[in-house]
Amino acid sequence: MIKLRLRIACDPALEPFVVRIAEKDPQCDEDAVVAAQVPTGLVYRTTQVTFRIEGISHSEIVGDVLLIDPRRQIAHRLIRSSSPHNTLLVTEQCDQLCIMCSQPPKARHEDMFRFFLAAVKLAPPSIQIGLSGGEPLLHKAALFRFIDAVFTSRDDLTFHILSNGQHLTRDDLPWLRQHRERLLWGVPIYAADPRSHDEIVSKPGAFEQLSNGLAILGRAGAALELRTVILIQNVQLLPQLADFISRHVSFAMTWAIMQMERIGFGRMNWAECFFDNSIDFSSIGTAIDLMRARQQDVQLYNFPLCTVPPAYRDVAALSISDWKQKYLPCCAKCGLRDHCGGFFAWYREEDGFRGIQPQ
Repeated sequence: MIKLRLRIACDPALEPFVVRIAEKDPQCDEDAVVAAQVPTGLVYRTTQVTFRIEGISHSEIVGDVLLIDPRRQIAHRLIRSSSPHNTLLVTEQCDQLCIMCSQPPKARHEDMFRFFLAAVKLAPPSIQIGLSGGEPLLHKAALFRFIDAVFTSRDDLTFHILSNGQHLTRDDLPWLRQHRERLLWGVPIYAADPRSHDEIVSKPGAFEQLSNGLAILGRAGAALELRTVILIQNVQLLPQLADFISRHVSFAMTWAIMQMERIGFGRMNWAECFFDNSIDFSSIGTAIDLMRARQQDVQLYNFPLCTVPPAYRDVAALSISDWKQKYLPCCAKCGLRDHCGGFFAWYREEDGFRGIQPQ
């Protein structure tokens, strides 16, 4: 896995601050340049502070935007200049308890928007940045202010917001319409049957609230990516969901059918929830066929190509973020590896796909 947290040495009395690791000449006060190389790492300096980063080379982090936490002696790599997978965690609070959640919610919220704003202003040009949680819209006013502030100073950036979509109202329509060209909403839907969806997210009435939120996004002309994690609990319902989406949410740009991650609640409930599509792809294939027949875009996320029949591999995206991606020993002999997203870092062969083999 790629390191997202780095060990540092810095004056612990300092408040947290944001820097960008510069190649050579600094372009602003927040740019940090190499001041010295010592046995324990590299010493960097800005116009105001000096700190040391340990355990990583300069070439690996040049251009990256870091949040330096002097009290914890940690640097968080908020934006990696060489990666298309940069996501800012808005909050760990959530109003759902999805049975396969990869990041179980926490009660406490720490407002990071001031640091995110400083970081995004230093981001490379014309990139898309993810905003995730928890549920970001639990802090909707602050989120909207943050996005407004970013777009005021950076007209080249876009955001991909992962949200359950349940906290949007008609009052939000002017704001949504104003920014619809630069926001992509990733919204989960797990079944067309309200009861099944609500059981998966452990929240009565969630489907009704989701439906209202989708209607708001539709009226706003927002860009929408629907997301469905396949589980034992919903895999047979996928054709029904495909029909629902094509009839009632046809404005969605794409529907992403996703394999689950073995972490968080996903690890705790793996045996009860994981569906092995390498053994049975029929329901998934039927859902894809229906979407194709109705000329609507559909993609597979987090599916190793060897678990997907050849007829459907063209919709399998390289979706696993690079910082949590791995390949198995058997992948070394596979001719599809360069086109395959691989596996999550916490995947275990002993309780995973049974039909894996080099192609």
